[in-house]
Amino acid sequence: MSPSSSSPPVQPSPSDPSGDTASGQAVPEALRFTATTVDGKPFDGSTLAGKPTVLWFWAPWCPKCKAQAAETAKVAAETAGEVNVVGVAGLDKNAAMKDFVADTGTSGFPHLSDEKGDIWKRFEVTEQSRYVILDKDGETVYEGVLPGGEGLADKVSGLTG
Repeated sequence: MSPSSSSPPVQPSPSDPSGDTASGQAVPEALRFTATTVDGKPFDGSTLAGKPTVLWFWAPWCPKCKAQAAETAKVAAETAGEVNVVGVAGLDKNAAMKDFVADTGTSGFPHLSDEKGDIWKRFEVTEQSRYVILDKDGETVYEGVLPGGEGLADKVSGLTG
């Protein structure tokens, strides 16, 4: 593997010693990381603080993940501004990840390129097609598989009411 094709390791997110963002929002430990999107842009997990967050762990070759794509994109669109939805792609190369996003129409929310599995490890995810849902305080309120994304909207709506 050439150095240019590997993703950088997840680093602690830059914040002041109190763990606050520039807006004064406390950043939970779970969200103190940085990564790179499948489009090569920097991503700071601290930007997710203060809102419920859906982390969708997927792999480009996974048929279950493809089946979850439409519902995940729908929930992301319907809850934009209230809930963060972030794809965390792994178990393949970035080129395949970019193709998956294009093929599934899920470009409406960010997808992180986690070729080395650093974010997967951070959230103790061991298989693709899993969701980790965090409340506004960064606490995990759900972790598991939702076949076809079924039930995702209900789980998210319980966090925004």
